[in-house]
Order: sequence, then structure tokens, then C-alpha cells
Amino acid sequence: MDLTAIEVFLKLATELHFGRTAERLGLPQPRVSRIVRGLENEVGGALFERTSRRVRLTPLGTLLRDSLSQPYADLKTAFNEARDKARGVDGVLRVGALATTTGPVLTRLMEAFARRVPNCRLMLSEVESFDPYRALRAGEVDVLVTWLAIDEPDLVAGPVLDLLPRVVIVAARHPLAKRSSVSIEDIADYGVPWAEAPFPAALMDVLNPQVTPSGKSIQRILPVKSMIEIAQAVASGTVVHITLDSLALFQRPDIVSIPLRDMPLLPLGLVWRQADENQRIRALAKAAAIVGSRN
Repeated sequence: MDLTAIEVFLKLATELHFGRTAERLGLPQPRVSRIVRGLENEVGGALFERTSRRVRLTPLGTLLRDSLSQPYADLKTAFNEARDKARGVDGVLRVGALATTTGPVLTRLMEAFARRVPNCRLMLSEVESFDPYRALRAGEVDVLVTWLAIDEPDLVAGPVLDLLPRVVIVAARHPLAKRSSVSIEDIADYGVPWAEAPFPAALMDVLNPQVTPSGKSIQRILPVKSMIEIAQAVASGTVVHITLDSLALFQRPDIVSIPLRDMPLLPLGLVWRQADENQRIRALAKAAAIVGSRN
């Protein structure tokens, strides 16, 4: 068994989809299938049940996944640490950010990192807002600046960069539009949009909770796949939307932003793949902790 076979197996055990696994690893799908078949031949039993509609782990596959996950992560970490020690903290660190997570605090982070680690260059790129972890898992970025609501076993939540207040945006003619502030309890009287998979469910629940503190249900009535869809649905009065006041996309005359007085602040921070952690990522995390402590 080689490391490529282990990586393919563990990725497929997470994705449970041959096409997505091939895409995440940058491999042709037939090669992924051949590697899995070869691994099953080597083990002596089926690791996955395959039908035309789904892929799932067999009991043997579950056992192998549970046995390999941590040793594989430890092996990658050890290799990365040895490589980093040999190279020193230099080179390029690729940082991904959503359209909703850029702003002054990101500028302060990049400036703080440049002062602390002058020989390592940060390369910033935008990632897909509605599939935020894809670029991280595909190896297109090393670190992601995003909202810290992580329920993903392969990802690490780093230091908090900032804590941001929430608002609800409504149509200018909406019954809530003239309020000076709104309670989350008020939101239960109206429908909200929601993002379908691959948007992370845990993040969706933090951004737009399904239940108020008193137990009222908040109805998710409109599936969306872009920020423009949200803005138009709000402007038309179809939904209200919990968000941040700083988003320029929502600053328009037919949309009103109202402070939410009883929702927790939204933490913004760094996320990276546990198996890819290295000196550069740790140096950025230290800079983030410093920036966060000053906010």
C-alpha cells in the first residue's frame, strides 16, 4: 500500500463520490477507481458499496478508515514539519477569502504577517462563497479566512481575527424596515433564504439558525446559490436575511439594514487542513492571534 492509495481511500471515504474525489485530488476518475480496486484486492475485501445512486463504506472500509485517518495525518504533519525546518519560513502562503470575509481586518493581518515573516509572501485569492472549503481541500489555497463554524474532521479552526455584529436586511417597504433594532424572535415571523450543499451545514446553522432562543421555528423557504439571488429576494420582499452590515452588495436603496440586538457576534478567523499544517500556517496563525487581540 502506497501513500497515494491511502490518500485516495481516505478522500473517497469522506466524499463518498468518485467524481468529487477525483476532482479534489486532481486525478482522472478512472485512476481513482483503479486505485480503490487495487486497494480492495490488497486488503482482500470490499471497502465500498457502490450503486448507480450512492457510494458508502462497508464495515471493513469503516474499520480501515478509522485505523488509517490519524496515522496518515501524523505522517503528513511530520513530513511537512521536517520540510519546513529544512527550508525555513519563506516561500509563498496561499490565503483564500470569501467575498464576505475581506475588509480592514484582513489588511491588518497581511501587514502583521509581513512584519513578522518578511521572507514569506502571502498570495490572496477569492474562493467560492457557496462552497468555501472546496479550494482548501483541493490544495488551491493553504489557509482560508472564513466564519468560524467548523464541524469538519479534517479542518482546524484557528485564532479569531474579529467578532462582528449581525444585522437583518429587509425590503425598504417591509414591516420591519422602520425599526431601530430587531430581535431574532421577530425573524421567526418571516421566511429566510438558505444555501444548499455543498455549503457547510454547520456554517449555515450559525449564519441563519433554524430556531430562536425561545423555540420558535425560523422557516427556510428559499434555496439560493449566490449573493445576488439573496439580494434580489430580499429587495422583492420574498425573504429577510441575517447578515453583516458591511457587505456592499446589500447597500442599496431598496434594502434596509437593521441591527439584530440579541444575536451573538460572528467570529471571523483562519481555517486550514489538519494534514497540511506547517510553519508558514502556524506563523500566520500567530499573526492572526495578535491582530485578534487588538480588536
